Amino acid sequence: MSLKISSLPKPIRTVALLASACLGVVTVGNTSALAAPNCVGTPSDTWLNITVDGVKSGEGQVAATLYADNSSKFLVKHGSMYVGRIPATAGETRLCLFVPKPGVYAIAVYHDQDGSGTINRGGLLGIPTEGFGFSNNPPTIASLPSFRSVRISIPRANLSTRIHLKYP
Repeated sequence: MSLKISSLPKPIRTVALLASACLGVVTVGNTSALAAPNCVGTPSDTWLNITVDGVKSGEGQVAATLYADNSSKFLVKHGSMYVGRIPATAGETRLCLFVPKPGVYAIAVYHDQDGSGTINRGGLLGIPTEGFGFSNNPPTIASLPSFRSVRISIPRANLSTRIHLKYP
């Protein structure tokens, strides 16, 4: 037997809805699903919680760029699916990023300290002058990481990962 919240008296219905919201459960028809948190990106039923550590300051924002599982689009102009941005928090910045559906993706993160909307680069080689990092935290001492080293599988919603920022 299933009880419909809409059939309850108004005071009890209000308490039931508040309890459902507090527990993070949304009921749709006869199914229940975990409610998506306040994520950045195009809303979907799949999201990834990202903790970005090593953030030098609370200035500017942290940008997380989502790439499809396609090496030819990784780190190229207009190659990303989208960029989610949130205010930076010194030490650790936590964000939730929507992904279109379960699958394999790549994530690049940078600390946009000046809020310019792009990662600042300097010198002849165009080396980033702001903190940056990638999914799986591959080494980036002499060059950018390979696409294969940053691929991350997201088989379902509400998984977590940690990305460490490196500053020049």
